[in-house]
Amino acid sequence: MGFIKKNGKISPQMVIKEIILISFNVFLMLGAFGFGVLLYIYFQAPIAVNLTKRLSPRTTLIYDRTGQHILYEIHGEENRIILTHDEIPDSIRVATIAAEDDSFYRHFGIDLFSIARALKNNIQKNSMSQGASTITQQLARNAFLGREKTLRRKIIELVIAIKIEKKYTKDQILDMYLNEIPYGSNAYGVEAAAKTFFGKNAKDLTLDEAALLAAMPKATSYYSPFGNHLNELLSRQQKILDRIGTLQLATRTKVVAAKAVPITEKIIPFAAMIDSPHFVFYVRDELEKQFGTQVLEQGGLRVYTTLDYNKQKLAEQILTESDANLKKYGASNAALVSLDPKSGQILAMVGSKNYYDDSIDGQVNVTTRPRQPGSSFKPFAYATAFEKGYQPETRILDAKTDFGADGSGKHYIPRNYDGKFHGVVTMRQALAMSLNVPAVKTLSLAGVQATIDLAHRLGITTLNETNRYGLSLVLGGGEVKLLDETAGYAVFANDGKKNSPTAILKVTDSVGKTLYAPTAQNESVLDPQIARKINSILSDNAARVPIFGPNNKLFIPGKIVAAKTGTTSEFKDAWTVGFTPSITTGVWVGNNNNHPMRAGADGSYVAAPIWNKFMSQVLNDYPVDPFIAYDKAPDTNKAPDNIVEKVTYIKKASGKKISEKKAKKLDSDEVEIRIEYSPAKK
Repeated sequence: MGFIKKNGKISPQMVIKEIILISFNVFLMLGAFGFGVLLYIYFQAPIAVNLTKRLSPRTTLIYDRTGQHILYEIHGEENRIILTHDEIPDSIRVATIAAEDDSFYRHFGIDLFSIARALKNNIQKNSMSQGASTITQQLARNAFLGREKTLRRKIIELVIAIKIEKKYTKDQILDMYLNEIPYGSNAYGVEAAAKTFFGKNAKDLTLDEAALLAAMPKATSYYSPFGNHLNELLSRQQKILDRIGTLQLATRTKVVAAKAVPITEKIIPFAAMIDSPHFVFYVRDELEKQFGTQVLEQGGLRVYTTLDYNKQKLAEQILTESDANLKKYGASNAALVSLDPKSGQILAMVGSKNYYDDSIDGQVNVTTRPRQPGSSFKPFAYATAFEKGYQPETRILDAKTDFGADGSGKHYIPRNYDGKFHGVVTMRQALAMSLNVPAVKTLSLAGVQATIDLAHRLGITTLNETNRYGLSLVLGGGEVKLLDETAGYAVFANDGKKNSPTAILKVTDSVGKTLYAPTAQNESVLDPQIARKINSILSDNAARVPIFGPNNKLFIPGKIVAAKTGTTSEFKDAWTVGFTPSITTGVWVGNNNNHPMRAGADGSYVAAPIWNKFMSQVLNDYPVDPFIAYDKAPDTNKAPDNIVEKVTYIKKASGKKISEKKAKKLDSDEVEIRIEYSPAKK
């Protein structure tokens, strides 16, 4: 385009006119291009209607059975708990508006005055250091964009902010912002922040606390109360409170009072919130199997567990209080688990005396670790014998017995705990007094494999290398888990019906829809008559008195309880497991490193006192519930029909056999009685 000459010359007016025309054309082209770009960005930007449906990573909460106690929060890098409008307090609303965007209720998503001011400062500093993002823009950035500081990202952010403002009310936008924004320390949203920094729910935030939280999103690391800039954080909090007063978002009296609060004293120490840790991690393992790690960390599940919070705290307290007695016997650790036999629900689980004590391997959950159970395994052998037709009244001889080579080249000659032999006793007496020799004889009659099979039916998950075990199995020669054995005893308590241990009542999503809710199995795995026979023996305090005394720790005055102790060789493990029809509890005591306790540290002295103290208190919540009596056979002191009983009388002086008639004429210490059982001939 050439300039028009006048008289062969170019006039100044013509130059100006041409410049104006060129500039106008350029402006039109740039404007059209810019409008086209903005139009393209507008339609390509994420649709704001999806914002409320967007699945932000949400924190999974694990509760006790009442839903009143949060035991643990599971999350990935974003710990977020979504609140409704009514659950967000006004204190955090006004503090956030004062801190981030005091024109929030007047603009349409962007604040042109703030943008112009920030643009001027950035040009002067030749940087993009100052922003002018409204609350709506910050919501757009956190929901859809990254945090890079580029012109393109800023333009898209502005467009999305306008879309959000067109779609949602101001209150909805502020609610979404307060549920979305990061506060540092993996806390996303005001609820997670309130719990992380003040240990409370957002609805309970005071104005001073809300102002401190509102100070953090600007620079979460720099303004972290756990970092090195606490003074700067406090200064920003004070300015926010002043701004609240200036904007008249709170009365002057409230602002002055909030500024005077020593807020640092309210900040809780940085630590993962975890209550009942062994139980919590047991639950988490179950949840990961059911839902997978990603859903667990981001799905916002609500997990209602079986834990009875009062029983759990009581168990923890009792284990702590038992420390002096444990040290007396050279034990450093103890564990307790309690179940509802009618459902299998775990009511309490304490896997060690102190989860945080590394010197005792406190983080190891002993309730789920294989340990030798000692004599507490005997009821499984006797139950197997009863299945084969033997009775609690069946006679058995307690005398020195050589059971032959045990595989090590040595002969297996077990001894009783009291070092004595008691002659002819019934199986009731033998089990109640925990006599070892009759127990080994009972296992030989019942069969090792048959006993293991019964134990597996009742819930024992170990003892799978069957070739390893011999007759010493009945004295605890194989490893079992405290949780498993307690569940096995629960089958006796539940009249032969099995409910596998469960720690979960139900799992819902964040809006309350049930995703998982296990039900009681009540699978019949043992004849009720067999269970009743075991219950009758283990609750017969008179039968155990000769060994344990009348006021032993397996007896609870005014209550009807069944219980059995166990002690392993060299006093490495001490057990007590006992029950009523309503509750079953198992206790283990020992050292995690398998170091022996002191001599005499048997189950009745170190584990039974813990069991007794726990059961004595929790049974006050249950009615006295007697066990159902078993049906006695017409002549129960005889061997079953399919078994032949052979009784031999030996005169000790001569070593010769004599008749029963002659034996009765001699003193008992002059006669040795031998009783043998064998299958009846078909």
